[in-house]
Amino acid sequence: MATQAHSVPDASLNRRAVLRIGALGFGGLTLEQFLRLRPAAGASSSGRARAAILFWLAGGPSHIDMYDMKPAAPAEVRGPFQPVVTRLPGLLVNEYMPRHAAIADRLAVVRSIAHRLGVHDDGSHWMQTGYPLLNARQQGQQYPCEGSIVSYFRGPNRPDMPAYVCIPEDYQTHLGFYQTGAFLGRRYDALNAASDPNNRRYGGPGFVLPPDVSLERLQDRRGLLRQFDRFRSRLDGSDQLRAADQVQQQAYELIGSRSARDAFDLAREPEAMHTLYGRHAWGQAALLARRLVQAGVTFVTINLYEKDVDWWDDHYTLEPNLVKRLPRYDQALSALVEDLGQQGLSDEVLVAAYGEFGRTPRIDANAGRGHWPQAMSVVLSGGGLRCGQIVGSTTPDGGQPHDRPLEPGDLLATLYAALGIDPARTIPDRLGRAVPLVPHGKPIRELI
Repeated sequence: MATQAHSVPDASLNRRAVLRIGALGFGGLTLEQFLRLRPAAGASSSGRARAAILFWLAGGPSHIDMYDMKPAAPAEVRGPFQPVVTRLPGLLVNEYMPRHAAIADRLAVVRSIAHRLGVHDDGSHWMQTGYPLLNARQQGQQYPCEGSIVSYFRGPNRPDMPAYVCIPEDYQTHLGFYQTGAFLGRRYDALNAASDPNNRRYGGPGFVLPPDVSLERLQDRRGLLRQFDRFRSRLDGSDQLRAADQVQQQAYELIGSRSARDAFDLAREPEAMHTLYGRHAWGQAALLARRLVQAGVTFVTINLYEKDVDWWDDHYTLEPNLVKRLPRYDQALSALVEDLGQQGLSDEVLVAAYGEFGRTPRIDANAGRGHWPQAMSVVLSGGGLRCGQIVGSTTPDGGQPHDRPLEPGDLLATLYAALGIDPARTIPDRLGRAVPLVPHGKPIRELI
């Protein structure tokens, strides 16, 4: 793709990033919160995808008002929206998702995923780790999320890039939505993209050097700190210290990586591409995600949170909320699918969209829908999956799976298999015990 002749200078850095470099000492560079270690084990499956992009629809999107519409049902079930016919037989989508209609034959819509946890945190933990957990907010994340699992097994597709990125940040930082490496360690957490990529001044995480700090000067500091950290490690034999040293090492490599800086530089994209994706947070996040996987990132999660706009928890005024939100989501996801196809990357990049659960079959007295884990829809595209099909169905009111009931573990097993990771593999917990990637679940046979 042609790009504009614009790049981030080699020696520029905002004051916050300067402070991060100065904060190395005991805890490591604050970039340690961003960039984590390379793979500790190899992949071992036949998946074709080399990267994945997840639209995490936090709050729980209404399946009945998006991908599992019920136009023949009573008004209180079918809701206020009109359906649109798509290129995928049997798939109707919301009237505010017209771009989906044109790319629907490139989608796989799984309508029969269900679980039992109707609390945001509990459902999020299950959907993103494969493990159910009651009272997750109090207990904290107990198992690694899908992005961290992929980082652990696959690492980045290019050595000077991070493996796992969240846009603009992982929800763990303020909402507890379980997107870290948990017991695998902080080295497998995400690099946070740091701010809204729709800001025309967006420059990425801020990991380039200030004008008065040369790479040689940084190397001197790097060597001194490495010696100090090794001395401390020998004193107490701390695995945590050794991990911090490895994270610090990778953070330095990122500071010196033009590839990483260029990947986050959205100004390198032509204006027509910004327009295709949409000049809004959903669109620019999707465009940034495409740039990142092209540059070598293996897993990108798009997290957006703005009350009543990007947060899908529509207990009240469902209709006006979706009227505002769906056009932007529709444009971003459809543009990403189209763009990947035009660049010949569809088989190499898996795109997924889902949240923690669906919504109640009936519109309630508050003109909204409540939490409903008993049925939900998941959308997948590319990654070598067999798309152009609908898997499973729900009852006439959308309340329960009618056929082909599936669980979160089946979804995650499918994602791992598509990315070349055998879902039957295990990972070591803090005591070195073997923990299954998913305790229950197999790749969805219709898709693999």
